[in-house]
Amino acid sequence: MDTEIRPSTLEGQTRAPPSKSYTHRAILAAGYGDGATVRNPLVSADTRATMRAVRAFGGTVEHSGTALLVEGFDGRPAVPADVIDCANSGTTMRLTAATAALADGLTVVTGDSSLRSRPQRPLVQAIEQLGGRAESTRGDGQAPLVVGGPMLGGSAAIPGDVSSQFVTALLMAGPLTDAGVDITLQTDLKSAPYVDITLELLDDVSISARQTGRGYSVDGRQSYRVGEYTVPGDFSSVSYLLAAGAVAGESVTVTGVHPSAQGDQAIVDVLTEMGGLVDWDRDAGRLAVSRGDLHGVEVSVADTPDLLPTLAVLGAVADGTTTITDCGHVRYKETDRVQAMAEALDEMGARVTERDATLLVHGGESELTGTTVDGRGDHRVVMALAVAGLAATGTTTVTGAEHVDVSFPDFFDTLESLGADVTHRG
Repeated sequence: MDTEIRPSTLEGQTRAPPSKSYTHRAILAAGYGDGATVRNPLVSADTRATMRAVRAFGGTVEHSGTALLVEGFDGRPAVPADVIDCANSGTTMRLTAATAALADGLTVVTGDSSLRSRPQRPLVQAIEQLGGRAESTRGDGQAPLVVGGPMLGGSAAIPGDVSSQFVTALLMAGPLTDAGVDITLQTDLKSAPYVDITLELLDDVSISARQTGRGYSVDGRQSYRVGEYTVPGDFSSVSYLLAAGAVAGESVTVTGVHPSAQGDQAIVDVLTEMGGLVDWDRDAGRLAVSRGDLHGVEVSVADTPDLLPTLAVLGAVADGTTTITDCGHVRYKETDRVQAMAEALDEMGARVTERDATLLVHGGESELTGTTVDGRGDHRVVMALAVAGLAATGTTTVTGAEHVDVSFPDFFDTLESLGADVTHRG
């Protein structure tokens, strides 16, 4: 599906979509236990992949109104009867691989062509260090993976600069091993707030896990006690709404955005630093934003990789240069998001300098003009380019717009409800 976006003035109020990160973890935690009710979940392509994985391991997941009713496998995942297809969800892939290492048999885990190109070797090696079996069928450290157990636990050393999801996967599986899991980081951890989310959720479901001087540790022989869990709003998705308000908003208010462990809530501080008109009532969970005179800033995305597409667009409409640093790991997402945003913004008339781990957007020398840009099959690229279209002259057409279903299925409906001029083709 191609979607056309034209310059618009946005006004109104909307609610933040539920967090994808928390939903993934809550579904799996409920699966690891003996059942739970997950309230306000994000139901999207990615989280449906995690639901399918829980079912494959012997649990059940049913959608009931605004909740998911999960019957878990009580710490003993069955060997799946078929291959687990994680589609495009990297989180599902990593979480599922660690779960498979607890089963008394072999599991094949795979995904679409994009997911099969993403790195998995550190997790494969860690599972083997912990007494499980794991290997890449092609020997290249990428899916399809064959994983078996039961994993006993112990110590594992992994790099921290590839994906924080490796740490999350081991911390969530570790309580169900005999010995627990002690993780030593060989390099500094990128995207650390995502592990903070994991620790926060584990604490909420009665699992003892902690950060240590050299990494993370979780005790073995524990039980998940979930009961009821309510998923908070998603700051990654909210970033597009805030950016839209900052470049095209008369007044846009987003509700359901309370402080949490999410690193992407940094978008509020970055927008404020850029001169955006932002007001966050943290107690009420209300964020208001309107169009302002933005100027370039320097910002690191070492811990907030999902913000890069949003920040690149904000930089293109701001005065001066926006320098986005520490973004090398952002090249290993659903697509190379650094390159994708650089090329698309260049096609729209922005002047962009792309380096290995830095993206410079020279907003003062840019004037965005509508054209057809490739969404690269990446939900975050699609949403960011749609925001750019609100500030561009003429019509911007984003290809592959249906991929927003991965994390924010109602994205375009939400924009339209705020006054955006949007047309879908095909």
